[in-house]
Amino acid sequence: MSIETVGVIGAGQMGNGIAHVLALAGYEVRLNDISQDSLDAAITRITKNMDRQVSRELISAQDRDDAMKRISTTLALPDLGPTDLVIEAATENEAIKKQIFDTLLPHLSPDTILTSNTSSISITRLASGTDRPERFMGFHFMNPVPLMKLVELIRGIATDEPTYQACFSVVEKLGKTAASAEDYPAFIVNRILIPMINEACYALYEGVGSVASIDASMKLGANHPMGPLELGDFIGLDTCLAIMNVLHDGLADTKYRPCPLLVKYVEAGWVGRKAGRGFYDYRGEVPVPTR
Repeated sequence: MSIETVGVIGAGQMGNGIAHVLALAGYEVRLNDISQDSLDAAITRITKNMDRQVSRELISAQDRDDAMKRISTTLALPDLGPTDLVIEAATENEAIKKQIFDTLLPHLSPDTILTSNTSSISITRLASGTDRPERFMGFHFMNPVPLMKLVELIRGIATDEPTYQACFSVVEKLGKTAASAEDYPAFIVNRILIPMINEACYALYEGVGSVASIDASMKLGANHPMGPLELGDFIGLDTCLAIMNVLHDGLADTKYRPCPLLVKYVEAGWVGRKAGRGFYDYRGEVPVPTR
C-alpha cells in the first residue's frame, strides 16, 4: 500500500503536531476540525514550531516552506475521503470517535487505511464499527509530536499484515521508532505512565508529600525530566482521568481506581496547562503549586 496523502482529524495539540511531522516528511496533509478558529490556530502553531526548527538549524527555510504548502485545511470531514491514510486525533472519547468514523465511512476510498491516535481505547472495538476492520489500527503518537521519537502501533484483532506494514513504513519515513503493542487497555506507554501519575495523586491526596516535594522527588530521585504531577498537567488531567477509567473498566482491577483528588480537579475544570490551572497555577509568570 503506497501512502502519499494523509487526512488528520482534529487540529488540537496532537493533530497539529501530527500534521507538522507528516508534511515535513513529504506527505500531502488534509487537516480537519469542526472549528475554523482551531484550524487557524493549528496553522499558526505549526508555522511557529517550524520557525523554531529553522532557527535551530534542524530544518531549512525551504523545508519549512515546502512543508507548509503540503498542508490544507477543511471543515468538511468528507474531504478526507480520497486520502490514502486517515489518522483520527479527536478528543479521547469513544462515542465521539465512533461518530466521526460513521460520518466519514460513506466517503472513503475502498483502500483507505483508518487509524486512531487514541491513547487507551480498544482498537478492536473501534474497528468493529467500520466497514474495514482489517484496514484499521491504532497509530498513537507521543506529545509533543515533533519532539517525541516513539509511535505505538496497535493491531486490532482483525488488522491485516499489509495495513500494519504500511503504517510501519510511515513511521520510518517520519524518522520515528515504532513500538508494536497488543490491543489491551492503554497499550504500553500509558499502561505504565498514567498509573504512576495516578499514584502521585494518591500521595498528594493522602498527605505523603506536597506537589513540589512529590515532583522534586521523582525528578531528582528517579532522574525523571518532569515530575508526575507536572506531567499530568502537561498531558491534561481530563485525559489522565479518561485513561484511568479505561484501565479500571477494562481490567477490573482496583489498583487502577482513579484517585478521588484527580476526579475533583477535573470536576473543577482545573485540568492542567491548557486550562491555566491544575496541580500548578499557570496564570502568573512562574507556575505555582495549588496544594
